[in-house]
Amino acid sequence: MNRILNTLLNAWKIAELRKKILFTAGIFIVFRFAAHVPVGGVNTIALRELFARNQLLGLLDIFSGGTLANFSIMALGLNPYINASIIFQLLTMVIPQLEELSKEGEYGREKINQYTRILTVPLAVVQSLGMYALLKNQQIITSLLPLSLISLVITMVAGTIFLMWLGELISEYGIGNGISMLIFAGIVARYPVQLGQTFSIFEPGNLFNLIIFLAMALAVIVAIIVVDEASRKIRIQYARRMRGRKIYGGQSTYLPLKINQAGVIPIIFAVSLILLPSMLGNFLQGVPQPMIAKIAVSLATIFQPGGVVYNLTYFLLVVGFTYFYTAVVFNPDKIAEEIRKYGGFIPGIRPGQPTADYLNRILNRITLAGAIFLGLIAILPSIAQGLTGIATMTIGGTGILIVVSVILETTRQLEAMMTMRSYEGFLK
Repeated sequence: MNRILNTLLNAWKIAELRKKILFTAGIFIVFRFAAHVPVGGVNTIALRELFARNQLLGLLDIFSGGTLANFSIMALGLNPYINASIIFQLLTMVIPQLEELSKEGEYGREKINQYTRILTVPLAVVQSLGMYALLKNQQIITSLLPLSLISLVITMVAGTIFLMWLGELISEYGIGNGISMLIFAGIVARYPVQLGQTFSIFEPGNLFNLIIFLAMALAVIVAIIVVDEASRKIRIQYARRMRGRKIYGGQSTYLPLKINQAGVIPIIFAVSLILLPSMLGNFLQGVPQPMIAKIAVSLATIFQPGGVVYNLTYFLLVVGFTYFYTAVVFNPDKIAEEIRKYGGFIPGIRPGQPTADYLNRILNRITLAGAIFLGLIAILPSIAQGLTGIATMTIGGTGILIVVSVILETTRQLEAMMTMRSYEGFLK
C-alpha cells in the first residue's frame, strides 16, 4: 500500500503524468454520469427488484458497473467487445492470414483491433435484442413497436461503442489499459452498494460469519499480490566475445517467468462465456415450442450461478483461458531465438530448440499453479457464501482480483513512466 501511495504522490509531482491521471479521472466521471442516463420506456424500480432477486443478473450488473440495473444507455457494458476479442483471438490461432497479421507488429495489432470493433457492432445488436426479450418475459418492459425497438437497439449499441471509445481514450492519453480501467471503475463503484446491503442485513448473531468473510477477503488480497509478484527466475549466461582488443559479454542475467502471465484476462473471458447458457436458457423459456422451452428451463437450472455445474465449468474455463492467453503473450521459440542471437544460453541447456522446449516445460508447470489459483478465485463467491451465508457480495474473489491486479499493473506502468523520465532528464 505504501508503495502504491508513494508512486501516486511521485507521479503527481510530474506535470505530464499529472495530466494523464486527471484525464483518466475525467473519463471515469463521464463514465459514471453516463451510467445513470436511463433508456426510456423501462420500469427501473421493477428492474432493480428483479436484479436483487436474480443472482445471474446481479453478477452481470456488477460487471457493467451498475449500468444494467439502471438500464442506462451503456447497459450492455463492454461484453460485446470482450466477446469479439475472444472470437478474434481464437481465429488468430486457426486462420493463417490472421496469424501472420498478428505478427506484423503495431500495424497488425491495429488491424485486428479494427476488425474487433467492427464485430462488436453485430454482437451488441444480438445482445440488446436478447436483453429486450429477457425483460419482456419478466414483464419489466412492454412490447415495443418496430420503430421503438429499433431505437432501443441503436441506443444500446451506441452506448457500447461510446464505452469502447472511452476505453481507447484512456489507453492512448491516460493511465493503464482502458478496458481494464473501466471494468475496474465499474466494480469499485458497486462496492459501496454491496457493503451497504451487507451491513443492512447484519445481525449480532452473524458477527462471526462477517469476521470470517472479512478475513477471507483480506487473505485473498494478500494471495493475489503474492501470486501477481511471484516469478520463476531462469538464469541466462552470455558467452564472452572479443572484438578488437575488447572483450564483451561474460555476464549473467535472469529471465523472470511470472506465475500468472495472463493477468485478469482469463477471468474476464470466462465470465463472458459462463453467463451465456443461463442467458440463453432464460431467453428461450418463453418460446411457444414446449420441447425448446423445456430444454431452456433445464439449461437455465443447470447453469444457475452457484451450482456445481456452473462452478466446475467456470473453473475449467478460467484454467483453459489462462493457458490459451499465456500461449498468446509468451512465445518460447521467439524468446529462445532472441537469447541465441545475442550469444546467451541457459546453463546446462543447448541453445535453439532445446532452450525453447525447456522454457515451454517450465512455463507449463508454473502456469498450472497460476491457472488453478485463478480458478479458485473465480469460484470463491460460492465457497464464501456457503461458509458465511452472506450472499450480497456476489462478485467475491473475481472483483477483488480485477481491482487488485489493475491497481498493481497501473502502479508498475507509472513507475516505468517515471523511470523513463529520469533517464530522459539525465540524458538532457
